[in-house]
Amino acid sequence: MTIARRALPLRHSLLVAAVAVLCALAVTFIRPPAARGAEHRAPRASHSLLASSLASNANDSTRMAFLDTLRGASKKLRARFLSPRRAAGIPVLRELFGEPVAQRPGVYTTGDSTGGFHFITMRPFADKVQGRIGTYRIGNFPSERRTAARAITPEGFLEVTLANQDTRISEHFRLRDFLTKDQHHVWPKYLVLREPLLDKLELVLSELRTMGITANQLKVMSGFRTPQYNAQGVGAGGRVTDSRHQYGDAADVYVVNGSKDWMADLNGDGRVDTRDARVLAQAAERVEQRYPELIGGVGIYKATSAHGPFVHIDVRGTRARWGEL
Repeated sequence: MTIARRALPLRHSLLVAAVAVLCALAVTFIRPPAARGAEHRAPRASHSLLASSLASNANDSTRMAFLDTLRGASKKLRARFLSPRRAAGIPVLRELFGEPVAQRPGVYTTGDSTGGFHFITMRPFADKVQGRIGTYRIGNFPSERRTAARAITPEGFLEVTLANQDTRISEHFRLRDFLTKDQHHVWPKYLVLREPLLDKLELVLSELRTMGITANQLKVMSGFRTPQYNAQGVGAGGRVTDSRHQYGDAADVYVVNGSKDWMADLNGDGRVDTRDARVLAQAAERVEQRYPELIGGVGIYKATSAHGPFVHIDVRGTRARWGEL
C-alpha cells in the first residue's frame, strides 16, 4: 500500500499571509520561555513588523479566506504541523519567534493559549536512529524494510512533552489524545499526526449533531501507533502490518456523553451495541460525501469485555469499508 507524504496544503506565500492575519488578531504577545519543550509564544510584535506583514493587495475577505484554510473545512483546527525545512521557509514565523522555530521542535503560539493558533515544529524523520528518538521506542516503519516496494515514510515527529501535551490542536482534541498507549513514563514522546484526520473527526462530530444526535465528546481509543507497538498485535484477527495508525491518518473513536468512558446510546434504543457504531459510521460517510478530499476508511468493531463498540476512521485517500456497516 502506498503511503502518501503529508504535504502542506498552502503555498508558502498564502501561509505567510495567513500567519500575518493571525498575528493581527492576537490580543496579547509574550516572550517565549527558554526551556526546551515548553510552549513558545510570539513576542510583542512591533508596529513595523505587523505593518510589513499585513502589506498586501488582498482585501479583508481574502485574508480571512487564508485563515479559514488554515483552520480546515471544519473551521476548528488550531494547529499546523511543520517540518524544520518548512518552518525555515516562512519568514514571518522566523520574525515572530526567531531562528529556533526552524531549529528546535516545539509549540509556537500566536495569541493566548485558549484561542490562539499553534505552529508546531516537528523533529525530522532522520532523528530516529535504530528505531528510537532518545529513550522513546518507535521501531521501523513497513516502508523502511528492504523488501518494501516504496520507501515512503512520515515527514517527521511531533515532540510531546509533559508541558505541551494538553495543547489544543483542534477545538475538541489535544496532542495527548493521539499518543501511542505505551511507554507511560518516558518523556518526551513522539507522535505522527496529519491535520486532515483532525479535520475529519471534527466534521464527524458536527455531523452527528446536525443529525439530531447528542454527541458531547468524540473519544480517541487508538490514534498513532508506533510500528514497534503495532507489531505486538499483528496476526489473525488483530492489527495489520501496514496499519494506517502508524502514519498518523487514522483513529479508532467512539462517542461519550456521560461519565462512563464507553460508547453512548446513539440510536436511543436503550442498548449500546454495533447499531450505535453504525450511526457514527453513517456520520463519517456523510462527511466524505460532502468533502471527498477526506475520503478514507470506515470500519465498525464490536464490543468486547475490555471496550465498547467503536469506529475506525481514516483519511487514506481511497474508499475502504469493513465491519457490520
